[in-house]
Amino acid sequence: MKIKVLLIVTISLGMFLQFANGQEKVMDLPQPDKKGGMPLMEALNKRHSERNFSSKSLSKQTLSNLIWAAFGINRTESGKRTAPSAKNQQEIDIYVTLQKGLYKYLPEEHSLKLVKSEDIRKYTGEQGFVDEAPLNLVYVADYSDMEGDQSSKLQYSWADTGFIGQNVYLYCASKGLNCVIRGWINKGKLRKEMELKEDQKVILSQTVGYPK
Repeated sequence: MKIKVLLIVTISLGMFLQFANGQEKVMDLPQPDKKGGMPLMEALNKRHSERNFSSKSLSKQTLSNLIWAAFGINRTESGKRTAPSAKNQQEIDIYVTLQKGLYKYLPEEHSLKLVKSEDIRKYTGEQGFVDEAPLNLVYVADYSDMEGDQSSKLQYSWADTGFIGQNVYLYCASKGLNCVIRGWINKGKLRKEMELKEDQKVILSQTVGYPK
C-alpha cells in the first residue's frame, strides 16, 4: 500500500512540474523536414528584410524547421550544426520568445525548454512590431563556453550570430515568411527579463512571422 501511495505522489509531482501553470516545461518539436524547399539561388534572390508582420502563430512544424535550419544538428555523429562557429565552440544559444513564454532551444533533443512563462516579446527590441509578430529569436553568446580574450570572444560571437541569422533569412525566403534581424535593443532590460548569467551576452534579435 505504501508503495502505491508513493508511486501516485511521484507521478502527480512529475505531472505538476511538467504542466505547472498549464504549460509544458519542455516543448517537444516534431522532426524537422530536411527535404525539398526552394532552390538556394532562388532563396538568395528572394532574401530581404521585412518589418510588417501578421499576429498569426507559426505551426509547430514550421517552428521546428526554422529552428533546425538556424542552428540545429546536421551531423549526429559529431554534434556539428547547420551554421559554423569559431573552433566549433557553439557558444550561441537561441532563445525563442512566443506569446506564451520564453524558451531556450536544446539542439541535442531538438526541443524548447521553458525559461519563463511570460510574454516578453516587447523587450526584444525597440520597434513597435516586435510584440505583434508571433516569434522573436534572441541570440545569446555564452562567453564561458569560449576561449581567448574578450575582444576575440566578441568578434567570434558576432560572426557566428550572423551565420545563424542568414540561415533564418534563407529559410524564411524559401517559405514566404517575413523576417528581419535587429540590433536596436535595450539589452540591459532584456537581460533582466531573460534572467541571464554574467557570462551570457545578448547579441542580436530576429523577428519572424507571416506577412500582414
